[in-house]
Amino acid sequence: MSDIPKLLEPESLVELLDQPNLLIVDLCNDSLYSRMHIPGAVHISPKELMSGSMPTPNKLPPQEKLEAMANSIGLTDDMHVIVYDDEGGGWAGRFIWTLDVIGHKNWSYLNGGLIAWHNEGHPTTTDVPTTKAVEREVSIDRSCMIDAEEIMASLSNNTLQIWDARSEAEYTGEKVFADKAGHIPGAILCEWTNMMDFKRNQRIHENALERLAEFGLSPNKPTITHCQTHHRSGFTYLLGRILGFDSIRAYDGSWAEWGNREDTPVEL
Repeated sequence: MSDIPKLLEPESLVELLDQPNLLIVDLCNDSLYSRMHIPGAVHISPKELMSGSMPTPNKLPPQEKLEAMANSIGLTDDMHVIVYDDEGGGWAGRFIWTLDVIGHKNWSYLNGGLIAWHNEGHPTTTDVPTTKAVEREVSIDRSCMIDAEEIMASLSNNTLQIWDARSEAEYTGEKVFADKAGHIPGAILCEWTNMMDFKRNQRIHENALERLAEFGLSPNKPTITHCQTHHRSGFTYLLGRILGFDSIRAYDGSWAEWGNREDTPVEL
């Protein structure tokens, strides 16, 4: 299954639906999954991807919660995971980042997700597949994560390319969803939907690398990405992984943490 590309087209998935060791994971909202999903897809509620613990409920869940989630869907090392959602890749990307965190690198993103799949006439079902739960331990790989302290330490020597996936209004401080407004000093704004082609059912733009270069983002620089809660930046993380960014990490605390800490610098 290693020959399945990281970016998988819907028509290619049609040919794989009956393959063994293939696990399709649906990250759509809960009510939509009950109305339609790709045949064989198991559902993970997006809220399961966040810790829920104050003061920053959007951070990575504890290890035992990640183990319970992985075991409940029967995730084993030999499985190739196909991930999709109904919004262009935010929650799918957050789950892909979670897979990377627990060391499962064998995944693909369904380009355009359920939007492309449904709009282009591929089959859906309401049948909920039977999953065979497993019991295994997972370990946390922090190489695809970064915390506020490391970001602050990097600001003086400009070693990191910071990709802010929020809206322009949040970046400039016009809209404020934390104690402090603005952005991390030196951060480059590229709002997440800029990389989605709405004329092609929210697929990733075919010229995404060129588009990112216009914003000043290079795949050759160590990169971190964030938004308000590491939901929108789930998409920008998966995009970086697909496009071959040498080193991309996600700041799961995101602005919900950075904008509410007293010791973090901001720019307007």
